Amino acid sequence: MRILQLMSCRGWSSDAYWAARVSRELERRGHEVILGCRAGTETRVIDPARREGVQRIERFAFASGLQPCADAADVRRLARRLAETDIVHVHRGKEHWLAATANRLSRTPRPIVRTRHIAQAVRPHAANVWLYRRATAWVVTVSGAIRGQYLASGLLTPDRVTALPGGADVEAYRPRPAEPAVRRRLGGDGDRPLVGMIAGLRVMKGHLVVIEAAARLARTGLRPRFVFIGRGAMEASIRDAIHRAGLGAEFTISGFVDELPAALAALDLALYAPIESDGMSRVVFECLAAGRPLVASRVGVVPEVLTDGEHAALVPAGDAPELAAAIARLLRDPAACARLSAAGRALIEHRYSGAWLAAALEARYAELLAAGDA
Repeated sequence: MRILQLMSCRGWSSDAYWAARVSRELERRGHEVILGCRAGTETRVIDPARREGVQRIERFAFASGLQPCADAADVRRLARRLAETDIVHVHRGKEHWLAATANRLSRTPRPIVRTRHIAQAVRPHAANVWLYRRATAWVVTVSGAIRGQYLASGLLTPDRVTALPGGADVEAYRPRPAEPAVRRRLGGDGDRPLVGMIAGLRVMKGHLVVIEAAARLARTGLRPRFVFIGRGAMEASIRDAIHRAGLGAEFTISGFVDELPAALAALDLALYAPIESDGMSRVVFECLAAGRPLVASRVGVVPEVLTDGEHAALVPAGDAPELAAAIARLLRDPAACARLSAAGRALIEHRYSGAWLAAALEARYAELLAAGDA
């Protein structure tokens, strides 16, 4: 199939990653895929997409807001591109509307597929009724909760919206020995356990909850090393909270890392601690694919795909005492960590790998083409 993926992200967000990951996996399955990106995002989006292995990238304006000249130029380009495309798969509202408009003007309209990445209800106003019921063949959501929002809105019938979580690259993210140099850079200290969280330094990601949990552990005499991997606007306030808790010797803030699989391999325990759903929860799948025992908040996709005590230790979001207890329990029970690691890896391989996700998309694309849904 000839597949056009459109993604207007200005930065390397989870939806940008999802689009790039799926593009690469579909290419591996023999399809011809073009990833359309926003012009001017070479460093922030296009270069990372190429590092994910995407072969063909085109640039569109994908201007913010309503920009008649830029939008009209994009629509004209898309209308011409449709003649050489079988499926159009869009990821945000901007490109969704542009593709739908191009489809209306084209002599060769194609099925439009939309992936919804965020847990924010779509309003069922007249324009969205047309966009989703008339102009869109199929909607994919990254969690069951987001699918439920569509059904509650009345915009879509159950057969036209599917939850497809996951998409970890099980080749890049695999169990492997820790590299001593990487472990040291992340703050690893001898035989002390290294507990890590990969997340942008933002309020909803739960860093302050982790600091409170670490303080509780310290009061019981348990002092593992912690590392926050990521950057963001809250870095100063997070450093201040660490200092006020007297935990400066226990925490490292590493910023971004060049080789995330190697960073995960260096961890003895991984944390996913947001206080509210962040949609795709990509890092959950990567931690499990890497064979890391995981403590995760019960938000978003987590309770939909993971079983407490079987694939990970699940805790209430924002609950520092429960988070501390789960960390202590696993650090004191290496056998339990090994069981979670093996079960988590098996779950990703069999149900949530990038290859599995691409196969599910491929099957539905073929159905849409056979039915002539454009």
